[in-house]
Amino acid sequence: MTEPAAYHPPAAPPPAPDPLDGLAATLDRAAFAGIASMTGGLSPVTVAQAFSDWALHLAASPGKRLDLLGKAVRQWLRLADQCCHGPNPEHPGAPAIKPLPQDHRFDDPAWQQGPFGMITQSFLLAQQWWSNATTGISGVSAHHEAITAFAVRQMLDMAAPSNFLATNPVLQQRILDTGGMCLVEGAKLFLADLAELTRGGPDPKESPLQIGRDIAATPGKVVYRNRLIELIQYSPTTAEVKPEPVLIVPAWIMKYYILDLSANNSLIAWLVGQGYTVFAISWHNPTSEDRNLDMDDYRQLGPMAALTAIQAITGAAHIHALGYCLGGTLLSIAAAAMAREGDERLASVTLLAAQTDFTEPGELGLFIDEGQLNLLDSMMWERGYLDSHQMGGAFQMLRPNDLVWSRVLNEYLMGERPGVNDLMAWNADGTRMPYAMHSEYLRRLFLHNDLAEGRFLADGRAIALSSIRQPLFVVGTETDHVAPWHSVHKIHMLTSAAITFVLTSGGHNAGIVSEPGHKHRHYHMLERREGQAALSPDDWLTQANPYEGSWWEAWGRWLDAHSGSPVPPPPMGAPDKGYLPIAAAPGTYVLEN
Repeated sequence: MTEPAAYHPPAAPPPAPDPLDGLAATLDRAAFAGIASMTGGLSPVTVAQAFSDWALHLAASPGKRLDLLGKAVRQWLRLADQCCHGPNPEHPGAPAIKPLPQDHRFDDPAWQQGPFGMITQSFLLAQQWWSNATTGISGVSAHHEAITAFAVRQMLDMAAPSNFLATNPVLQQRILDTGGMCLVEGAKLFLADLAELTRGGPDPKESPLQIGRDIAATPGKVVYRNRLIELIQYSPTTAEVKPEPVLIVPAWIMKYYILDLSANNSLIAWLVGQGYTVFAISWHNPTSEDRNLDMDDYRQLGPMAALTAIQAITGAAHIHALGYCLGGTLLSIAAAAMAREGDERLASVTLLAAQTDFTEPGELGLFIDEGQLNLLDSMMWERGYLDSHQMGGAFQMLRPNDLVWSRVLNEYLMGERPGVNDLMAWNADGTRMPYAMHSEYLRRLFLHNDLAEGRFLADGRAIALSSIRQPLFVVGTETDHVAPWHSVHKIHMLTSAAITFVLTSGGHNAGIVSEPGHKHRHYHMLERREGQAALSPDDWLTQANPYEGSWWEAWGRWLDAHSGSPVPPPPMGAPDKGYLPIAAAPGTYVLEN
């Protein structure tokens, strides 16, 4: 006799979603977006937490307070000695303090005359004291300490005597020399910039440097287009070319032609002249309709689609790939995903000022924490993208003396505006960041460091940079505020592939645009063989060989060593395979505002 089946009551239906949940989330997003619009995208909560952490721990540190008091007394005594004796070279006492090597605000001899010398000395001593006051306090988190010190530096830079008529002798002399007309000219420049800001940015048609004529003018054709990229194939200038073409993956935070500026400093034109078939990605400038494009979309519609097109056009079995800044990070992701799938189309990988480990992102990391990203997410959620002016403002805050206050002084007070050069024209030609991609990029890479720690997903599966076996040529720049070279160097710890690492003079942009013949350029270079142990950045620098000149030439020799014998140039496009020349370079996406 069979046992009766056990009775199982029907499962209770899942609870209905609370209709207020969606409304609550929308209200919160809208509120944070409103806060972001008033604060320029900076989180007041993050700043308040940082200053609270600093102030409370300082209040609980009697030894630190005593040390700061002693420093203040010694500084006032030094200043009093300077005031009594003056900066007389015959007097054994040196100036109370000198500016930092990178601070050129007080270089003019007028700053050493009369009361202005004491004003300068007082300011520099106060700057030094506040640096001591905001650092080295036990118990303060490293992130909060960095934010506090950064915020105080911003306030001190704003209050510098160079920014005010009453305390700036150079400006006073300029007013006397021009009969006050410099202030009139400065007011005109200010009103012109205000009108430009009101209409949403400069009119590209009014620029003296035109895209396709003066900049981004290397001849070529757009041979492929999708919703995210135009692929440009450049016309050969040599009778034969290397069999391996070169794909250039620029950052999408700015227009691609940072690597194709004027004819004399275009990396693309130079590379074509070295006998390479060069292809470059030109990114579409996203709108609110592109809000859901994510990092995987950028990988698949960007370098992966370009590699397929290049192989169809040239028939090449292997392709050299170069990535710059964010483009280099994306290229490293693509290379790791290709290695996982056994895709061996890459002959080599070149990374220019590109981070793969984000544990030391420099001062840009000040803007990356949960509170800050919550505010940024809400602002992008409302618009569908991050505006280029917002990103540009963050970069300007990293170097306020050079990018903000010197401009206020020279242009709006002294009435002097330098002529536009190619790098300045490119820098003013910003792009937008789609909501999904930029949120993922900041959270998964900057905040959580998923790429370096093996958690980053491509096609829904984790990738590992350790799987990359192609030879790598990696460039860092000495004064990079966006991708510090110590951070770029960390690629050595993430893969055992052969790496030729170069540290070049200059910053994030000027260090990369370092054409042969450029004055005062130098670099260090050292190769690590495949499987060789990695050096720390400081040990690497002590062992690397110094060179004068442009790193481009060293890269050219490295590329030649990893390339085959020359062959006839391939055709422009491949009409029989669906890759028709669509338009002349630089295409249409680069013209999008």
